[in-house]
Amino acid sequence: MPQLYIGNKNYSSWSMRPWVLLKQAGIPFEEVMVRFDSFNGDSQFKATLRDLTPTGKVPLLVDGDLTVWDTLAIAEYLAEQYPDKQLWPQDKAARARARSVCAEMHSGFTALRGNCPMNVEADLAQAGALIWRDKAGVRADVARLAAMWEGLLDQYGGPLLFGPFSVADAYFAPVCTRLKTYALPLPPKAAAYVDRVLALPGVKAWTDAALTEKDFLDFEEPYRLTP
Repeated sequence: MPQLYIGNKNYSSWSMRPWVLLKQAGIPFEEVMVRFDSFNGDSQFKATLRDLTPTGKVPLLVDGDLTVWDTLAIAEYLAEQYPDKQLWPQDKAARARARSVCAEMHSGFTALRGNCPMNVEADLAQAGALIWRDKAGVRADVARLAAMWEGLLDQYGGPLLFGPFSVADAYFAPVCTRLKTYALPLPPKAAAYVDRVLALPGVKAWTDAALTEKDFLDFEEPYRLTP
């Protein structure tokens, strides 16, 4: 059984993606949570990962003697290992499109990610209103997300981006939690997609677990001094 090393569920958006992918697809795995005590070189977090991955980051998939890091690499490996799960769309053009939007998320949307860090258990609507007012980059990122999602939903018929659940939906799941946490405005079709993603059993399992952590990390909290 593969092991998936993750960080705190409340904060670790990168960890959420492969965890949700595995859970939603029904692929058995062992979760290994490595708490975010800090990201300094002498932290317990770095010490735990030092001998496992050259990046010293999560997520990390360990399958026998093989170690796979980076969310896209993990997704590709899982798709090859479990072809029956159809983690990517079966149509060649749709599959290329799905990989494109995942890669765009992987390297883009920096204003949204930088100004609205993932925080599942928090209600940061007031901070979100100020961010929305003051940060043009965040408004641009959300507009791009809405246009992307609506275009894909129209083209492939929903209910998710490429019809049934795929890597793409797992990839945008952390974004959906951010949009909820900060109450950022969306047009109706995009807002309905967010609701459907948050209701997926794999996503709900992650967010429910995040709500039980009760592990307030001040270095992950730019907007709160206490929970």
